[in-house]
Amino acid sequence: MSKKPSLSTALRGLETRDTAPAVSPTPEAETGGGGGKTALPPSRQGKKTIAGHFDPAVSRQLRALGLEHDRTVQDLLSEALNGLFEKYGKPPIA
Repeated sequence: MSKKPSLSTALRGLETRDTAPAVSPTPEAETGGGGGKTALPPSRQGKKTIAGHFDPAVSRQLRALGLEHDRTVQDLLSEALNGLFEKYGKPPIA
C-alpha cells in the first residue's frame, strides 16, 4: 500500500495547474447584472417581503381561514396588517 502525499505536496501540485476557467464568464456575470436574482413578476415588483416564524398550527389555521372564506393568505395578511395599523392610529396601507 502506497503512502498518500502530504497536504502541502498536494497543494503545491494545485498551484502549478492551469487555473483558467473552462468557460469564460458572460459579460452579464462580469458586470454583476441581475445580482443573481430572477426577474420578479409584475405583481411583486416594488413590493417587500415581510415574514415571521410561527408555530405550524398558525400556518394551518391561516390557510383554513383562506379556504373557508375563499381568500388568499396574502389577502388575509393584508387585512390583519391593516387592522393592526388602524388600531395604532396609522392609515391602512397594506
